[in-house]
Amino acid sequence: MRYRVAIAAFLAIAATSGFCHADPRYPDWPCTQAKVPEISLAAVWAGPPLDDVSDKWKDDAKVSALVAKLAARRTPLEEAQKAITEYLNAAADKTGSGKLLFAGLFDSLNAQRSQVLNGLERVTRKQREAADKIRSDTLALHALQGETPPDQAKIDDLGNQLVWQTRIFEDRQRVIKFVCEVPTAIDQRLFALGRTIQQEIE
Repeated sequence: MRYRVAIAAFLAIAATSGFCHADPRYPDWPCTQAKVPEISLAAVWAGPPLDDVSDKWKDDAKVSALVAKLAARRTPLEEAQKAITEYLNAAADKTGSGKLLFAGLFDSLNAQRSQVLNGLERVTRKQREAADKIRSDTLALHALQGETPPDQAKIDDLGNQLVWQTRIFEDRQRVIKFVCEVPTAIDQRLFALGRTIQQEIE
């Protein structure tokens, strides 16, 4: 039991080594992908300027409802693209409607993306705290094991606690790895939807 705990704790601590290689500008960023705080409009939109629409999309109930549907990642991309085509084909002012729609998508998906980035950094800070706790508890466990005579009840309690802490730590690490892919998926979705809008209004 003691060896299993010691090895598990060691693995958990070793897993934190990735934190040390973070971009110094973003010390809490856990992903191998570089952190890009916001999507650049120029990177995802080559259509007409959006300066004259800015937040106006929020005032159009139909556009707002469609933006919410299109921005939701649970809506399949093909379904979202079809909805864009149907909406713009029925619009009296295709260009104006397309600009409003993309302005809404850009705002909404950038906001979604920011939430994901902030969540990743928040979990990273929790992981650092968890790693520190695992380290200190591992040292405490070794100290208990070195006592003469050893207090087996305390050793077992702390050992079980360490196993549980390590399991939570490793589960979070797996979640972080998965969530690190989400910002890129949002970028790709916005680019694809923007391209569909541009094709419809050209």
